[in-house]
Amino acid sequence: MELHGLNDLEVKKSREAYGSNEIPDSEPTTFWKEFKETFKDPMIRVLLAISALMIVMFFLGYAEIFEPAGTLVAILIVATVTAKTGVASDTKYRDLKHSVKEEEIKVYRNGNICNTGINQIVTGDLVLLQAGDKIPADGILITGHLNVNNAALNGEAEECPKTAAASDTPFPDEITGDTFVDESSLFRGAIVFDGEGVMLVKKVGIKTMMGRMALEMQEEEPPSPLQVKLSILAGQISKIGYIGAILIALFYVIHFVSMAGGVEPYLNMGWEYILMDLIDAVTIAIVIIVCAVPEGLPLMISIVLMQNTSKMLDHNVLVRKAEGIETAGALNILFSDKTGTITKGELEVVEFFTADGLVIPFEELKKYPEVRNNLRIAIGQNSSSMYDERHRVIGGNATDQALMKFLGEDSYQELQNDESLHVVNAQKFNSANKFSQAQIGSRTYYKGAPERLLQKATHYLSVDGQIRPLDTIRLNEKIDQLASKAMRVLSFGYSAHPMEEDVIEDGLVLIGLTAIRDDVRPEARTAIREVQEAGIQVVMITGDRLETAAAIAADAGLVTSEEDICLTSSELNSMSDDRVKQILSRIRVIARALPTDKSRMVRICQELNLVVGMTGDGVNDSPALKRADVGFAMGSGTEAAKEAGKIVILDDNFNSIKDAIWYGRTIYHNILKFCKFQLVVNVAAVLVSAVAPFLGVEEPLKVTHLLFVNLVMDGLGAMMLGNEPALEAYMKEKPRRRDESLVSREMMTQIGIMGIWLTLMSLFYLMSDWARSFFETDAQFMTSYFVLFIASALFNGFNVRNDGFAIFKNLKDNPDFLKVMCMILGIQFCLVNISLIPAAPAVWIGNMFSCVPFGVSGWVLVLILAFTMIPVDMIRKIVFRKLGNK
Repeated sequence: MELHGLNDLEVKKSREAYGSNEIPDSEPTTFWKEFKETFKDPMIRVLLAISALMIVMFFLGYAEIFEPAGTLVAILIVATVTAKTGVASDTKYRDLKHSVKEEEIKVYRNGNICNTGINQIVTGDLVLLQAGDKIPADGILITGHLNVNNAALNGEAEECPKTAAASDTPFPDEITGDTFVDESSLFRGAIVFDGEGVMLVKKVGIKTMMGRMALEMQEEEPPSPLQVKLSILAGQISKIGYIGAILIALFYVIHFVSMAGGVEPYLNMGWEYILMDLIDAVTIAIVIIVCAVPEGLPLMISIVLMQNTSKMLDHNVLVRKAEGIETAGALNILFSDKTGTITKGELEVVEFFTADGLVIPFEELKKYPEVRNNLRIAIGQNSSSMYDERHRVIGGNATDQALMKFLGEDSYQELQNDESLHVVNAQKFNSANKFSQAQIGSRTYYKGAPERLLQKATHYLSVDGQIRPLDTIRLNEKIDQLASKAMRVLSFGYSAHPMEEDVIEDGLVLIGLTAIRDDVRPEARTAIREVQEAGIQVVMITGDRLETAAAIAADAGLVTSEEDICLTSSELNSMSDDRVKQILSRIRVIARALPTDKSRMVRICQELNLVVGMTGDGVNDSPALKRADVGFAMGSGTEAAKEAGKIVILDDNFNSIKDAIWYGRTIYHNILKFCKFQLVVNVAAVLVSAVAPFLGVEEPLKVTHLLFVNLVMDGLGAMMLGNEPALEAYMKEKPRRRDESLVSREMMTQIGIMGIWLTLMSLFYLMSDWARSFFETDAQFMTSYFVLFIASALFNGFNVRNDGFAIFKNLKDNPDFLKVMCMILGIQFCLVNISLIPAAPAVWIGNMFSCVPFGVSGWVLVLILAFTMIPVDMIRKIVFRKLGNK
């Protein structure tokens, strides 16, 4: 058939009529877009509301501008850090994407074959496809014969034969899992295993299957578990703060009334006096609200996510969206691809054995020269694969390539250079014969399906080089055993007769057999076990056959009992959603899966309030990757999959997914540590600010003191606790519910007890003449209380590092902890003593923070009292551990 192809004018008209072959990339995120997104955070909205309230109070003359200004600065820092993290992650992803050169496609144009970029292909083009080529658009094979790998579309690297059809054959409009494996349809993203042919392009760009999938990625994503928990926490804190403020305001009004001698005397004092009291009560109430809200929490989360986004690159995990890391740690169920994730993604020889069933380890083959030499010839001189100048295996199908790698390049080159082993005649493998053959001298070597060679085999070659009678019953038992493990068995033999086309000669001697499989990654077995021990259900969801998938799942440790369920897509689709929910916890494998199956399983799991993870690399995986709480896209996968995922696994390894889960849990634990660290401060600040005025101390903590707590100490505290190391114990814990409160009962107990202790210690200190005796003036004494409050919170930072007694353990793994702690104390020391500098700005800062210098004895006193936070919490842990053991 003479192929002319389109001319330049026809190319232009086709592009105008049917569009370009370019699949539009998602818009790169911008700093401004990420910046605005921050203000959807519930905690940020609470902070904005408080800031607005404080600004109103400032203009009425009842508040200082420092607190709202400081809070707004904190919000801007959070928004900036979050935006920079989002932009940096997106930039890293795009750099990875753009580092790959645009693919060159061989196309018939103007009567000649020319190379052009994939984006230049148009509808009507004739594309020449050869082994190793990636199919650039959707179309019909019109000449030749191909075996294609549809892994990008259905996740499986099985060889799918394609035969030529008439050029007017309509391209299917309805695409199903069966369409990928029909006779002549070709889809963008698939790869040619072997063969050669010409495709008539029918659809390009967004009209291709891959393009349509890319458009589906625009759907709204579900809120992450962390966002849900923060929303719950913001609501709880708001309620507690507002209710507490109202109650305290009422208490103050009651206090004013009782001081006046009753309601009637109080009312007789005049409305001006009453109004001033009400304003004082409301002002104190607003301070209480400010104290109640953990302003540093959003900043801490942003800093921690940013730190770990860069850290995860060392574990081959590229985080596209920062919240994806924490979400990974919250997973309840993970749907994983088989090919390339649990398995290595390519066929390999996993076992060699002689026809008497004796397994010979690969490294011991050289001990048996007769078997080894004949096997080398049967592979190396009887194959469509070869090594190229870049030491890569090319040509042939996946089985040929696996055998060539098993043979090794040195052996292959030795065979090619040995003139005595010149191939006289050869016949390639075909699906009808199920064998290939090559004549070397007077001998013919065969490679093929065991059932074909066994028809003519009467003897086998033993390890001692002797030819012995063949026991076919024993051999077939071994073959059946391997087949049950999803292994493809290939046999090798020779006969003393010249080659005859399509015929295996009589008297064939079996050299041996190999078991070939896309084998389970050794590290994946360990990683799967660790993920399961973490309470996460792992389900293999694959386009492969059920028998193969079940065997791989058993080998990988996914299927461990008869109660575990392995089912096919058709079986799954015959069940109602309610039925699937009933058996969900027992499902381990879904075979012959379609894209719709993956999306449906994500939806069903989310309806059960489960946090869902989905891995994938193909176009077919993209919708489910997008809908899942966290999508793990493979680094070698399609661009559509990477666009859809929150996380890209650069090495396609399940072990890296495990690391992402581990670090996700670490981040969550570090967030909890910070919450305990900060909320103890907030509880104590609320109680001290509420109670102290009744005891005659009007403002134990100034607004600027609270500003220091919420910005300086909490901001640096985020760095102090955000780098706490990943502990193996985190992977032994049960997963958290999506709607689980960030503050658990145990955590609330610790916050409450330590907050109350800090409050009692504060009130004792403020009312103690003994403590006051260490200072010369009231100003020094109140400055020392500010130091006591901050130092107590810092010592409590040790308590929150560990739920047990190992609060000083692993400090070497987080060197920033002690550095930041000393930095905070150093900053406070400077604030206390800054007025000693004879400069107006220094005096102004000292006055702003109401700080004056005091002596060494005062510093010793407050540090000793602050240290009591550690033994008190130790006592709490001992008491509650004993109560828990009863």
